[in-house]
Amino acid sequence: MKSQEFELAIIGLGAVGSAALHYAAKSGKEVIGIDRFDPPHSFGSSHGETRITRLAVGEGEDYVALAKRSHELWKELEKVSGQQVYFPTSGILLDSGIQPWSKHGSEGFFDRTVRFAQSQKIRHLLLGSEELSRLFPAFELPIQSRGYLETEAGYLKPELAIELHLKQAQNQGAEILRNSPVQSLQKNASGYELVLEGKVINARQVVVTAGGWILDFMDSPINRQKFKICRQVLHWIEADFSEVDWSSHPVWMWGFGPNPEDFIYGFPSLDGKTIKMASESFIETPHPNLLDREVSPEEQDRFWEEKVKSKVRGLLPRFLKSQVCFYTVTEDARFVLEHPGGDSNLLLVSACSGHGFKHSAALGERIAKIFSD
Repeated sequence: MKSQEFELAIIGLGAVGSAALHYAAKSGKEVIGIDRFDPPHSFGSSHGETRITRLAVGEGEDYVALAKRSHELWKELEKVSGQQVYFPTSGILLDSGIQPWSKHGSEGFFDRTVRFAQSQKIRHLLLGSEELSRLFPAFELPIQSRGYLETEAGYLKPELAIELHLKQAQNQGAEILRNSPVQSLQKNASGYELVLEGKVINARQVVVTAGGWILDFMDSPINRQKFKICRQVLHWIEADFSEVDWSSHPVWMWGFGPNPEDFIYGFPSLDGKTIKMASESFIETPHPNLLDREVSPEEQDRFWEEKVKSKVRGLLPRFLKSQVCFYTVTEDARFVLEHPGGDSNLLLVSACSGHGFKHSAALGERIAKIFSD
């Protein structure tokens, strides 16, 4: 069986793994990245054309620095690649003003967002219901509604970001193994042994950024039983541009009720025909390989009735396509960045729970710095 040796191996080349590979290679590290698929791909959590980015993150004030640094790094990536990844459309966060709503483990998400924007000096405007109705007629809002408008919010192109990170990593000397599931990860005298089909990789240090497939490593030194897989559905709905100018619309998020599922979000139209819109669900699927990746007409109809009708104007009840992805959710909805068993040469990273992509560039840079010796 063929064997190779590296200073660092990164398992999983999605949002964070691809960024970590880029910055590790840039630092001069002898590094290999391994993925069970051919990234960027449509089987994980980093596909579907767009992801929202925002600086005042209601999930926690400690995330703000990551979001700000990621914006700087997206711009650097754009400069070196000549391609645009970050689109600062501005972003509107809506609150129905009836009762506080929860998102990603954070109660009172709207008020937390405003508080963090103020304390972190993030440019924003606070809007009342009359201003919201005038500026954003797409939304059928209660009279007591509130809005938070952030100038630097916008969207990212996830597939392009991953592609560019991988390309930069290879240009800087990294090796990439695609369509190569890691069958086992075990500690040995010199570090770690990774067994793949027909190949063994020996690495002094290992980063696991495998997303939902972290579940496949539970019998390895990781042994962390605190992740669940939650299926999410993205919809592209036909837009009526005579009623709403979706082409120049900000990204938006609306918590219309107290529960985590009482939430919708969307994007400006990228194709001049549809807008992408979604909600969130936290029903557990045992493993990403068991995920139901089909979206039925009945599921689309239910989304229209429960999440679009009487809430969003300028849309027609026609779904041009729907796509499934998933969240890898922790118990407290916070990121995981830890050394299992206190081993400084093994790093487990799960920057997910549904709010990770906007931070992924800075997390990749941080991972590279952890192993920069």
